Amino acid sequence: MTIAQGFESSDAAGPYDEAGGAASATGRDGTPHMGAGKGAGMGGGIVPGVFPGAESMRPTLLGERWAVVAGHPLVSQIAAEVLGRGGNAVDAGVAAGLASNVVQVDMANFGGIAPILVRPAGSGTVRSVAGVGVWGREATLDALLARYGGALPLGGAPSIVPGAPSGWITALREFGTIGFAEASAPAIALAEDGFPVDTRTAASLAVMGRGFGAWESSRARYWPRGRAPRVGERLVQPELAALLRALADAESAALRAGADREGGLRAAHDAFYRGEPARAIAAFVTGAGGFLEADDLAGYAAEVATAPAVRFAGRSVHVTPSWSQGLIVAQALGILDRYDLAAAGHNSEEYLHLVTEALKLAFSERERCYGDPAHTGLDPAELLAPAHLDALRSRIGTRALPNLPTLPSGTPRLGSTTAVVVMDADGTAFASSPSDTIDGAPIIPGLGILCSPRGVQSRLVAGHPNAVAPGKRPCVTPAALIALDGDTDGDTDGDTDGGADLAVTAMACPGGDVIVQAMLQAFLNSTVFGMTAQQAVEAPRVFGSSYPGGFHPHPSGDGLLLVEDRVPSTVRDGLAARGHRVRPWPAYEFDAGSVQSVGDLVPPRSGERRVLAAGADPRRSAYAIAR
Repeated sequence: MTIAQGFESSDAAGPYDEAGGAASATGRDGTPHMGAGKGAGMGGGIVPGVFPGAESMRPTLLGERWAVVAGHPLVSQIAAEVLGRGGNAVDAGVAAGLASNVVQVDMANFGGIAPILVRPAGSGTVRSVAGVGVWGREATLDALLARYGGALPLGGAPSIVPGAPSGWITALREFGTIGFAEASAPAIALAEDGFPVDTRTAASLAVMGRGFGAWESSRARYWPRGRAPRVGERLVQPELAALLRALADAESAALRAGADREGGLRAAHDAFYRGEPARAIAAFVTGAGGFLEADDLAGYAAEVATAPAVRFAGRSVHVTPSWSQGLIVAQALGILDRYDLAAAGHNSEEYLHLVTEALKLAFSERERCYGDPAHTGLDPAELLAPAHLDALRSRIGTRALPNLPTLPSGTPRLGSTTAVVVMDADGTAFASSPSDTIDGAPIIPGLGILCSPRGVQSRLVAGHPNAVAPGKRPCVTPAALIALDGDTDGDTDGDTDGGADLAVTAMACPGGDVIVQAMLQAFLNSTVFGMTAQQAVEAPRVFGSSYPGGFHPHPSGDGLLLVEDRVPSTVRDGLAARGHRVRPWPAYEFDAGSVQSVGDLVPPRSGERRVLAAGADPRRSAYAIAR
């Protein structure tokens, strides 16, 4: 039986007698309640207080075979179908990611990015797949400044090599079991046949039309009737279907010619990066004023590396490398591990102050040194070293720190995302935050995709670690997290020694600079305060902005702290008294992100089935399925 998440419910059991009836027909004070007489059994009467209320808006789903949470119900369903056919978590994650490029066109694009983390079954480590593209070889800072000054106009200027196709294919090749044709088949069907637009997608396409409406190719595809699609109208994407089918056909042709599975996947990869799509992308970007040649695509491949990690509360927490802001979560956890957060109390004034300050320090570190490690030479181990984390912690006091506290001068030298998180019974875990929205770049005629505009997350400042440079990745906001609970035996080589019985938690989230802040708070909710997976993602959260934003022109929030109004006013007032510029956020604010989490309910024991718990944040359209 498959359990799908989408309705308010309480799974909590009430007291029963041995015969299965209500144990008591009286209140806790012994007074009979309405319905306590004859015929009141089997829920036939109103007996307040006998059954506990719902512990969360949605139930935490439990599964033994697998669990998935994705940013849209259709995407979750596709992952479930792949898992049901025997695919592993990576197969399902990639199929779901490809489907998100079709269904969640407002949030993620096949021509965009796909940062990925994978924990192979039985391994004591986590691997990253850098599904984030690079600047073209002609894209120097001087060339950009000469052509555009200090601006970075959308259209062609911020275009980098699309990273998502290589990310999906590389993850399949290294950690999956199926081919591209099988993984992409559901996405092709959805693009070719279309799907009915739901309420949230219709609203999003209406809002984003203010941006993509300037581009005829985008307007023709996503407002085909000259207006935003209405709920229930079908969205069809034939060019995207044809592109995906062409890559699948290239794989099939290679297999018929005698190639093995890896060779078939490489053929699909080459069909995109060395074939006609690459030439069409380069010509379009160059014509729109960007810096991208066909050779830039031909030389691109998503690297696989060991993910950086920090220890927190007995766990090894792995994050995407410094081509993303994942290290912010790791550094903040390393700072907070030196406090008794449980004693401070969940979402108390002291607790939220500590969380805000730890994040402020970590974001300041982002400005100081985060960037493509191939260009900066950054060693994450130095940033996560105990002595460095202690030095950062020593800066925290009772008052709010200023902006960018780790920079001596106090100044620094787009849209949204979706997420896919999957785990299977063997402990393979997959977490990704695919992104690039259709108001960030025009759809390329004939291909049905955009070319990743993630260059808007690079800096136009010489000497900045994230400054534009040829062949360099921007430091992007999408990130992911996979935590391993217990002793990993120092395993960093990706093999299967020492990790067979580790408890695993995987998380991803959309939301720009909110991503790492929301994941950190959800992770703490679970690990420190013992919340269920669903409670952890639903709990009220805060968002601090004491750093330049991640998107051009990188405005600063100057100490602003947004606090969901479910946090008591006394706590908000206390934070303001400490020097935070507090502003209330509506409950379940869309811009507070949408954390998607899957993990072991309890540490697995050898020979016993895993029990997986899934939580889907109700702030957006996230949906969980478990079996």
